[in-house]
Amino acid sequence: MDTMNILLRNIKWRFHNPISILLTIIQPLIWLVLYSTIADQSMENIAGGNYTTFILPGIMVLITLACCSSGGYINFIMKSKGSFYRILIAPVKRTSVVLGQMLESVLVSFTEIAIMLVLSIFLSVRIASGFTGLLLMMLLIFFTAFFMSGLSYAISLCLPNEAIYETIMNLIVLSIFFTSTSLFPMNSISGWLKIAVMINPFTHIINCLRSLIFVTYIDWQSLLLVTGLFICLCSISFALALWRVKKETVN
Repeated sequence: MDTMNILLRNIKWRFHNPISILLTIIQPLIWLVLYSTIADQSMENIAGGNYTTFILPGIMVLITLACCSSGGYINFIMKSKGSFYRILIAPVKRTSVVLGQMLESVLVSFTEIAIMLVLSIFLSVRIASGFTGLLLMMLLIFFTAFFMSGLSYAISLCLPNEAIYETIMNLIVLSIFFTSTSLFPMNSISGWLKIAVMINPFTHIINCLRSLIFVTYIDWQSLLLVTGLFICLCSISFALALWRVKKETVN
């Protein structure tokens, strides 16, 4: 119940500040529509000529990262208004405080991903693995959002103001995005960059999403490996966020 109350509280903040949702989806839309259109001719050998379909998984991950990063701003607003500290002294479990805010970022991510998928239909994108594949894609997006929201929450509690937070989160999000297979296939990358791409966990999420979009057959082995990896990462980020909240209580 405490988790739900905090979740609803953060959702109300989103409704009062719809610009926070709009800003996180404008940039990915530009990437999906404009960049894919411009680059489509030079990338005609990728995805049978449909480069939009190829970069869609990377854009979905970018949206998720942006949504979860924006969730960290809520902490600074709550601190400035004093409501953050009122929650800390209230008889509320610290796990509920963390989960409430993390799940809000996950929910916003799902909302924007749904919008993106609907728009992609008009760009001739089809999910070859069907409804089962779509459900598995949502599961992968959930793990991505849960991990990133926990990390963003913990980072926001470590920093003194939102300006520094924005700089650090932009660096993290862009580094993740460009050192992955978001825009180019793995076989076109070589050297040290290929190593960086391979150790980026989001590369494997993007590859699984891309496989579900392009191929009718579901590669359960890769899917289970990536799921296991992100369950571990989600547990770590949640534990880190919980530790930071408890430290705030002590301070």
